[in-house]
Amino acid sequence: MTAARSTGAAIELRDAAARLGGRTIWSEVTLRVQEGEFVGLLGENGSGKSTLLKVLLGALPASSGTVSVLGARPGAANRAVGYLPQRPGFDGALRLRGRDIVRLGLDGDRWGLPLGVGRGAAARRSAARERVAEVIELVGAHGYADRPIGECSGGEQQRLLIAQALVRRPRLLLLDEPLDALDLPNQASVSALVARICREQGVAVLLVAHDVNPLLPYLDRVAYLAGGRALAGPVEEVVTSETLSSLYGSRIEVLRASDGRLAVIGQPEPPAHHHDRHEHAR
Repeated sequence: MTAARSTGAAIELRDAAARLGGRTIWSEVTLRVQEGEFVGLLGENGSGKSTLLKVLLGALPASSGTVSVLGARPGAANRAVGYLPQRPGFDGALRLRGRDIVRLGLDGDRWGLPLGVGRGAAARRSAARERVAEVIELVGAHGYADRPIGECSGGEQQRLLIAQALVRRPRLLLLDEPLDALDLPNQASVSALVARICREQGVAVLLVAHDVNPLLPYLDRVAYLAGGRALAGPVEEVVTSETLSSLYGSRIEVLRASDGRLAVIGQPEPPAHHHDRHEHAR
């Protein structure tokens, strides 16, 4: 059953700006992501997409404007935020199981807390195993969760990492380039998975990507970062030839297929196979 949506904002930026090393990365950014909404954040390498996620996580303060995450200042509600950062592929020799990677979201990564020992520890461990199994089933990874993560395909690894981000029952998912380095079928599959989680679990999602096309059938709204500014709104309003061409200063075609689906042609750059080191370093 689809979870009911409230009218609250999971993310709200008003005239926000971010600076690094004395340079303004972006300014006058106004963006709102409603609870239970799926929003894509698009832009060229170096446009500041990962910087925006760092502001939302409280790792970098906004230099001006206001920023709210789950009704609180950035960083204050991180226990309710599932975060999937940019990453390289896992080494093929890594023997850690997919199930163990998911478990790190509970008690082994930067957002988790140790489950502890002593009275009640056995019950907590049992609850943790049940929750890990639950999210593995949710993302459809049951068939390979006990395989070493290094032997899983790129699409399988991303599903397991999304499960890791979900394991603490977040209200908000921040996904940084989860489609990067995936082939087209896996891009479509992961996009559909994230959309289903958003709808069924009522989780707000802000997903960073280079290429909007795999996401277009699923997004509620889209936000573009370009030239230090942001443009956000419903897909039908923002993803047009005129709007995107004006935003990027070059001709971009938006076509509509016979079944009604949109496709963006002539984007400023193709999807990157490897992460943008300059932006990742931010």
